[in-house]
Amino acid sequence: MVCRRKHRHPSSRTEEYATGEQFLRLFAEELNELYLLSFLLTASHEGAERCFVAGLDQCLAGNPVSQAWARSWARRIIVRNAVRMLAVPADPAASTGPDSGRNPGLRKDEAAALSAQDARFAPILALGNFERLVFVLSVLERYSDQDCAALLGTSRHAIVDGRLRALRQIANGERQAVTPPVSPVQAMAQPHSA
Repeated sequence: MVCRRKHRHPSSRTEEYATGEQFLRLFAEELNELYLLSFLLTASHEGAERCFVAGLDQCLAGNPVSQAWARSWARRIIVRNAVRMLAVPADPAASTGPDSGRNPGLRKDEAAALSAQDARFAPILALGNFERLVFVLSVLERYSDQDCAALLGTSRHAIVDGRLRALRQIANGERQAVTPPVSPVQAMAQPHSA
C-alpha cells in the first residue's frame, strides 16, 4: 500500500502566523497592560513610550510568530527593548559610577512628583535598574531564573540575589510608608533617650 502525503496549500502556512493587523489589534486591546509593563521596566514615561513604540514596530516588521504566541511575543519584545535601553551590567554588584547602568531608583523629589496613579508603583520604581528588571521579570511576569539570567546576560545567582535585594527594599519601603508620621508637637512630647 502506498502512503499518500497530503499537500497543504502554500498559503495555509502563512495563515498560521500572526499578521501585522493582528499585532495592531493585540496592542490596541492590551494597550494598558503593555504600557504598564514598559513603564515598570523603564521607570519613566518617556522610556515606556519608546519601549512600547519600538515593540509595536518590531512586531509589525513581520516576525514569523504563530498566532498562538503573538501575545507572549509582544511582551517579550517589550522586555528585550527595555533591557537594551537600560544597558544593565552583567554584574550589578560590582558596578558603580554614573555610567554603570545601575540606577539608584527614584529620588525623594521624583517620588513626590509621581501622579496618584504612578504612586501605587513607587516601591517598584524606586528600585535600581537591575533589581527592578529582575523583580518585574521574575515576580510579576513569572520568568524563570534561568530565563532572566539569559535575558540580562548574567548568572542565575545574580538573579536570585537581585530579587532578594528588590524584595527587601520593597518590604522596607512599605514598612516606612505605613509608619504614621510624627508631628513636631508629638516629637517634642516624647522623652529623648540619651
